[in-house]
Amino acid sequence: MYYICTVKYSVMYYHRKLEGEILKGLNNSPVTAIIGPRQCGKSTLARQIVKQLTTSVVYLDLGRPSDLDKLDNAEWFFSQQKGSLICLDEIQRKPDLFSLIRSLVDEWGGNGHFLVLGSASRDLIKQSSESLAGRITFKQLHPFIITEIKNKFSVEEYLVKGGFPRSILSDDNESFEWREDFVSTFLERDLLQWSGFSTNTMRKLWRMIAVLNGNVVNYNLIATSLGISPPTAKNYVELLSATFMVRLLPPYLANTGKRLIKSPKLYLTDSGISNNLLGIENFSELLGHPGIGAAWETLVLANLSAFFPKLDFYFYRTNHGSELDFIIERKGKIVAVECKVGAKPSLTRGSYAAIADLKPEITLIICPVKKGWSFNSGIEVTSLLEAFAKIQSVYY
Repeated sequence: MYYICTVKYSVMYYHRKLEGEILKGLNNSPVTAIIGPRQCGKSTLARQIVKQLTTSVVYLDLGRPSDLDKLDNAEWFFSQQKGSLICLDEIQRKPDLFSLIRSLVDEWGGNGHFLVLGSASRDLIKQSSESLAGRITFKQLHPFIITEIKNKFSVEEYLVKGGFPRSILSDDNESFEWREDFVSTFLERDLLQWSGFSTNTMRKLWRMIAVLNGNVVNYNLIATSLGISPPTAKNYVELLSATFMVRLLPPYLANTGKRLIKSPKLYLTDSGISNNLLGIENFSELLGHPGIGAAWETLVLANLSAFFPKLDFYFYRTNHGSELDFIIERKGKIVAVECKVGAKPSLTRGSYAAIADLKPEITLIICPVKKGWSFNSGIEVTSLLEAFAKIQSVYY
């Protein structure tokens, strides 16, 4: 669908790739869930989608006390809306509704009864899988991917600001301030739904992850630096993962006879948030920062995994230095990906060794270039936009 932003009295619309999948979910399932990080556009997308429907719609934002009060007697309220699509935003604030929703959709039959939105995947999936198994379809919305904003922003601006709508649609100063507010609000309000963590420690952890972005996770190192136990460090990281703020990328455990790194790599899920935590305000500052390579990896991974939600993503690294940034796999077919921020990329001996180990269908070197070229036999340099078509040609 479209994200709406008013700038100098004009309205701009940005198509969201997920729209068709959500409409399909409404047609084929009693309950459709849109999950994803806060402020990625879930509410805007849902409100725009329901405008297309011919059925009546009831929309409740459970972050509003007045809407939450309407569910004091939720069974009575929902029963009065039978035949309408009931949209529940911020569903993680009232997870006890899932068992009631199950009873109602079983009674009503058919599809398209509920559209629920949530920013907390762990509890949302746990609750719904227990009570709504076979009745719900999940659709994950990400911050803007490059196909949704192409020709509107430069790659450099996108890399600095990331994909959150209010960040990319603002000027440099406002974008940086918005991301600062996002981090503070997330830590001081959104995480209050969980107990057993320190806001101050979580803030330090988030900044530490920005420094370690793209590295293999080491919970002992994190714990020592923060003065907490390794299990606590792991719990904190998993909470950030469950709320879509970080991603743990698993290793590709191929049967190559080599000794493999088996711990996951740790990524922040948005380059703009990473830059903010590092104090980087513009591209000039990013260009001279050692974190630019990890920021580019973050952007590439976020885009490819959002564009291809049915493909599996890994990294590959052996104890002897053979390494590839990303491995994409489905039904035995492998695409290898290396991310390079320079316009004249090269591959290391370790990259060539990893390619020889895994024998991918194709290896892509994804760079911030406008047009790619053939690099070597089976290896191609591509822009991020070109990479989508090349990966699609392998799997679809």
